[in-house]
Amino acid sequence: MSNGNMNLTLKVWRQQDSKTAGKFVTYKAEHISPDMSFLEMLDVVNESIMLKGEEPIYFDHDCREGICGMCSLYINGRPHGPKRAITTCQLHMRSFKDGQTITIEPWRAAAFPVIKDLAVDRSAFDRIQQAGGYISINTGGVPDANEIPIPKVIADEAFNSATCIGCGACVAACKNASAMLFVSAKVSQLGMLPQGQTERYSRVQSMVAQMDEEGFGNCTNTGACEAECPKEITLTNIARMNNDFFSAKFFREAHANDIAE
Repeated sequence: MSNGNMNLTLKVWRQQDSKTAGKFVTYKAEHISPDMSFLEMLDVVNESIMLKGEEPIYFDHDCREGICGMCSLYINGRPHGPKRAITTCQLHMRSFKDGQTITIEPWRAAAFPVIKDLAVDRSAFDRIQQAGGYISINTGGVPDANEIPIPKVIADEAFNSATCIGCGACVAACKNASAMLFVSAKVSQLGMLPQGQTERYSRVQSMVAQMDEEGFGNCTNTGACEAECPKEITLTNIARMNNDFFSAKFFREAHANDIAE
């Protein structure tokens, strides 16, 4: 290391597409500033790769501000790297040591097929959201902010659930590749609010059914998803979703009886 810069060895997963076998390829990351983000470091490595006439490493990114959830990398055995409560784009190279070897992989889940190299197809999350992540009330004109009073504790909890960015770290962390934390956060952010009550029970049934159809595994109850979530979504959401899911059966039966009468 000179002038405070770092020299690193990268073992990067390279894979042409989901139907092609992949392998680790070793690259040198030289003269890396500790103040670079992890993605900036990959940009520098890609520049050196392209100067050699080779194909650069393919990885997802967009906002680079910890909001979009695109920067889904498995770094040294952990989603988004060694730090808690941050995304890959917020991870800085000072979190590593000069001379260190860093292993970089894509999310490993059958429901997230590899697009290329480190990028995976997470459209399964979009389909789960489309299955029930909405409300269908007639809002009319712009309502007054205080027209529907919501207790602060409920509003805060709903907001905390809504901070989920859909990055898929919960799936990557789970040994069963479960999407329960993601789905429960999306269920909670609507189901806890008055506006979301109309579809509360049909929503949870539809989204869970879509989750199962996409091929995600069952919850392991180990809490790995919560530990690796960059937005610190809690397991309380899963408990809440399970409660609504089982309540939905009784709600449907009671509603059916009302119609019969």
